Amino acid sequence: MGVAVSADQALALQAYIEQLQRWNRTYNLTALRHPDQMLVQHIFDSLSIVKPISEELYKNTVNNPKIMDIGSGAGLPGVVLAIMRPEWQIECVDAVQKKMAFVRQMSGSLKLPNLQATHARVEQLGPANADIVVSRAFASLADFADLAGRHVASQGWLLAMKGQSPDEEQAALQQQTNWRVSRLEPLHVPELDAQRCLVWMSRQGNL
Repeated sequence: MGVAVSADQALALQAYIEQLQRWNRTYNLTALRHPDQMLVQHIFDSLSIVKPISEELYKNTVNNPKIMDIGSGAGLPGVVLAIMRPEWQIECVDAVQKKMAFVRQMSGSLKLPNLQATHARVEQLGPANADIVVSRAFASLADFADLAGRHVASQGWLLAMKGQSPDEEQAALQQQTNWRVSRLEPLHVPELDAQRCLVWMSRQGNL
């Protein structure tokens, strides 16, 4: 995936999986139970967007970017992004309190001062002015844009992590919102036998 992982980062990712397993026994944070499944479908999947986002931010010389992870659940991809890029300010948002309690615990135990957890419905929050707002299996493109678009800074991006190319959702996005798909970026997730792509969306006129 073209992402360099230091020894400390590898240990942090491993500790995150271990804590996710532990909390899962009580709080049911994720449907996955086996650590190998978590590694591929959660960690590798989240790691797959580190390089594309890094390249976009570098191209536009964005320093100390703010990234908002909507419908973050147990902190995916937000916790992984915070581990891999300590200079990024990551805010995970989810309406389920126990999931944000877990992310807060990870911020402390993994020593991630750049990671914040917000227990709220995204539509009830004031505009965040984030450089990137990302979601992983959160909603349709149109619903995502409708609920979270106002949190994106004027030249920022909405990013949706999807499976197959969401052609029908793309048409609905164009009909129902002022957001447009700028590009679809195929994602390579090692050991995952499924299609994945990253949908880059910008406001109409900002393409």
